[in-house]
Amino acid sequence: MSSPVLSLSAGQIRRRPASFAGLGTALFLAVAAVTLFGSLVAAQITAPAAVTRVAVSGPGLVVIAGAFGEIAVLVALFVVVNALGFTLRQQHRDLALLRTVAATPRQVRRVVRVQVVATTLLVAAPGGLVGFLAARAFLAALQRRGMAAPGLQIPGAPVPALVALAVALLIGLAATAVAARRITRPAPAVALTEGAGGPRRTGVLRLLTGVAVLAGGGLLLRLAASRPAGELDKAGQASLLGSLVLLVAVGLLGPVAARVLATVLGAPARVLVPRAGWLADANLRGYAARLSSAVVPVALLVGLSGTMLILTGTAEHAARATGAETSVTKASDVWLREMELGLLVCFAAVSTVNTLVALTADRRREFALLRLVGATRPQLLRMLSVEAALTTAIGVLLGAAVAATASAAFSLAVTGSVVPVVPGPQCARVVLGAAGLTVPGIVGTGLWAVGGSAVEPTGGERE
Repeated sequence: MSSPVLSLSAGQIRRRPASFAGLGTALFLAVAAVTLFGSLVAAQITAPAAVTRVAVSGPGLVVIAGAFGEIAVLVALFVVVNALGFTLRQQHRDLALLRTVAATPRQVRRVVRVQVVATTLLVAAPGGLVGFLAARAFLAALQRRGMAAPGLQIPGAPVPALVALAVALLIGLAATAVAARRITRPAPAVALTEGAGGPRRTGVLRLLTGVAVLAGGGLLLRLAASRPAGELDKAGQASLLGSLVLLVAVGLLGPVAARVLATVLGAPARVLVPRAGWLADANLRGYAARLSSAVVPVALLVGLSGTMLILTGTAEHAARATGAETSVTKASDVWLREMELGLLVCFAAVSTVNTLVALTADRRREFALLRLVGATRPQLLRMLSVEAALTTAIGVLLGAAVAATASAAFSLAVTGSVVPVVPGPQCARVVLGAAGLTVPGIVGTGLWAVGGSAVEPTGGERE
């Protein structure tokens, strides 16, 4: 690796630590999650034969670890792609300037790859340690419920952590291939122009890919809806996977969907809060890519949580109606799904907070310019409050649409009706949790971003 590439990569990380914080946190969670479930597999593989022959309830430790690990890797890839996309937007102008001074697309991609690798290596050790400790706690919880043999122990070998590092690197490099296209694909002058003002239109390839992924999600849900009532477990798995695919489509089509919903929801805001509502609506509709980065983590949180809660409620209702017990309704498996939901919520919540805080903090120059033309701090905070409310509403609506579609397919398979059983109080807590992360994240960061002198931020970036 050439020295200029290393120095450029390290320089960007030093200059913009806040931009890399979200990416680092997402990669940290990926390393911790893969280490956790890899350690469970290692515990089963390295255990004496007498221990592994002990009968346990549930599907077995390897199956549990595999199922959890698969979902964790898919969600980690989704979150890392979103975090890396935001990180690259923060350094878009700098990387585009490299293109104008004869840097090739391959060299720019190499800079981004080095940044991702460096960030992954920085979080590998703490992520591996947290994953190891979490594996011990999780195994103990499984043993208390009779789902793992009493004699199993988490080995102290570093192999699971090294595997987790390799997986995190693969996730990061895959995310690089997706996120770096906006800088490397257009001509240097076009890339520089987009860096200055941001792209006004979503790329055709992204739209086509989003539509294709959306169709794939629809096919998965059609498969789930066509399962016989006796195959409730398979219908649930297909519905959950379908919701994940739909959320990927939301990420790809986010700028378009966010702009449409911002237009619809912005009209009442303009009437109810004329000045602040007008500014908030103009900001959200004018910067669809930025809005998409903000709402996609919220949609992920609401979509996954809502899908799992509604699927469980519908399955329990169907089981009570028929008197049959399946792996969807057993107490031990309900606990497993709660743990899985907690893992997914952890990924989504961290992604939401990091993205919203970094997006708002990055707007100091914009806020300073508004203050120079006469806007006061209270007016800017009112504008941010309206933006936060609209961002929450858009994210919740997108996530709710995914959850409703996935759960309707599942409900059709197990009850014959597209109307699922919705656990109202639990779903309300999910929505309140999303609002509790979004609104304070935006407004709290805004309190810092609008403070200080209005002149200094407009003078350019400080080194």
